[in-house]
Amino acid sequence: MQTWADRFPDLYAPGHWPWGELDVQFGTEQPPDELISNAHIVGRTDGGIVVCANDLGWRFLPGGTREPDETVDQLVERELLEEAGARVIGPLIWLGGHRADHRRPAPYRPHLPHPVSYWANYVVDVVVDAKPTNPPDGEQVTEVLVLPPDEAIGYLDAMDDNHGVMANLVRLAQAMRLV
Repeated sequence: MQTWADRFPDLYAPGHWPWGELDVQFGTEQPPDELISNAHIVGRTDGGIVVCANDLGWRFLPGGTREPDETVDQLVERELLEEAGARVIGPLIWLGGHRADHRRPAPYRPHLPHPVSYWANYVVDVVVDAKPTNPPDGEQVTEVLVLPPDEAIGYLDAMDDNHGVMANLVRLAQAMRLV
């Protein structure tokens, strides 16, 4: 029987994200909550999956960096509202995450785990019923779409600067029958 790593070799391949000076490795084992620094969400809603684009031309699943004293549930709720104008209406379902080994001598922000953190990915039911709040210190979302999973994959693949990570997360969620 094929493993998820066999089925999704690009997602599971060790990598380096130069913009954050991070060496990363994807896996489906859930890390301790206190090691989660970031989260991205495969938001399920009527009509498909929530995807976003920003003023820099990036296409992505909503998500971002954890704030001080924020729970993972609060992180997901805040990022969905900020980037997609979406509300959580169901429980978080663990999908997988990238273990990030930091090359920088200090964390990106003082409250974040270091030298190891995790970029977590969840599937959750959402309702998109507002515009993104676009806080001034965050990326400026210019487009929020709800697309059927295969179209979301194509949309994300077309402009993914992270070597297909976002599209592969949706592919994995499909294979796991979560979308």
